[in-house]
Amino acid sequence: MAHMATELILPHSELRNEEISSLLRGIPAAFVDKVENILRPLDLTDERYRQVMDLMRQNLDAGLHPDTHATANVKCFPTYVRSVPDGSENGDFLALDLGGTNFRVLLINLNGQEVTMESKIYIIPQHIMLGSGDQLFDHIADCIFKFMCDHQLHDRRLPLGFTFSFPCRQEGLDRAILTTWTKGFKCAGVEGNDIVELLHAAIDRRGDMKNVRCLAVINDTVGALMSCAHSARNCAVGLILGTGTNACYIEDLHNVKTWDGDYNEPKQVLINTEWGAFGNDGCLDFILTDFDKSIDKHSINPGKQIYEKMISGMYMGEIARLAIERLRKHNLLFEGEGSYHLSTRGRFYTKYVSEIEGDDVDNFTVTKQIFEELELSTHTEQDCRLVRHVCSLVSKRAAYLASAGIACLLNKMGRRDTTVGVDGSLYRFHPFFHDLMMEKITQLLKPNLKFKLMLSHDGSGKGAALVAAVAARLRKEAEDAQQAEELEKEAFLLSKEMENVEVDN
Repeated sequence: MAHMATELILPHSELRNEEISSLLRGIPAAFVDKVENILRPLDLTDERYRQVMDLMRQNLDAGLHPDTHATANVKCFPTYVRSVPDGSENGDFLALDLGGTNFRVLLINLNGQEVTMESKIYIIPQHIMLGSGDQLFDHIADCIFKFMCDHQLHDRRLPLGFTFSFPCRQEGLDRAILTTWTKGFKCAGVEGNDIVELLHAAIDRRGDMKNVRCLAVINDTVGALMSCAHSARNCAVGLILGTGTNACYIEDLHNVKTWDGDYNEPKQVLINTEWGAFGNDGCLDFILTDFDKSIDKHSINPGKQIYEKMISGMYMGEIARLAIERLRKHNLLFEGEGSYHLSTRGRFYTKYVSEIEGDDVDNFTVTKQIFEELELSTHTEQDCRLVRHVCSLVSKRAAYLASAGIACLLNKMGRRDTTVGVDGSLYRFHPFFHDLMMEKITQLLKPNLKFKLMLSHDGSGKGAALVAAVAARLRKEAEDAQQAEELEKEAFLLSKEMENVEVDN
């Protein structure tokens, strides 16, 4: 259901705030004060979120303007995707999906609103994630070959869409330059190069897949948008909340001052914001906690992806771990007793945050199981309540920060009713993320604007196929139009010749 900006979705919010306060009920006030002094930096005010929203707008404008694009953190790359599906897309398509430690190959059949998919997941080993670009793309080509063998596809020429979920500067629908690796990848020789060329080079090195050529390359945000737009035509924003975070949206061409394409209809283009880098220039330092600074310092990309590090699933568990450890060291948790696991970076998984938040507060069964996994032998019900409180604060901040970004995009577009297509494990599996975002976006949205958050079903796979399908449809329409124009020209010349013959006679 869509929600008006003026409509307060408070029943859930009030219940949740009541639940959070009840977690601390019965604990001595002096003890709670000590806890809150440590955790307060995670609990931002409404004014702070509005500041974040305003700063995001400034960063978007900088990314869209040629004078400031080069130094902008939020790059706002045009994707060259101009149209969403119209329902007429039909046929079989291949899709590739690379956005984390897994790589997928998919065979997708489109028949109007009906979509059928077959897929296989292949692991990207750590040594390949940190190896050379040739190693990575050779591995991808090997996976494609195995998939095609399994499905007897070698004799067919199928349009291919590639979801490549890393920051890219697109120079065409089938040309994307990797600007920087994220999410644990560090393959040499890829940054600054066209990933489609690298893919084709790896395919050509094999010599046995000459029918495979990439028609379109997108990222997962575009995939989420396209996947939802297949059934909800008013979908104009794509959002990823998973290992990383990013968003795309539909922008009017006259606002895209960096646009170098044609101005034919439709006069719009999907913009890949790459908003994970928001804050790289220090503009978000006013909300960074010591926990955030520690995560950034020990990351493989210090000073980069600051906004992402406060929101995404790759870091949320570690933020919670650092806060829990700080409380423990102040003898406010586990009687000051820790464990090797709790003191190990990355060992408190983001899935723990979701599981603890979804646990039954009457018995904390799941929370206690997690404590056992972490070898925390000394724990009380109060410890369970406090850890739940930490997870709630970390989750709420992440959801509200993402909401500030989405509200900024919705306000910028000014569309009366917009669907936001959302994908990613954090949004999909966290018990409260959707509700928290509905609450905060509603508060930040301009009056009379409506929105809906819609879970994208396999946007990275289905979305890539849809972009390839739309590209194939638009290409055919252009070819048909050109052919019609040529026939019209031939008919005109023929009529002129006939007129000349009549005059001669």
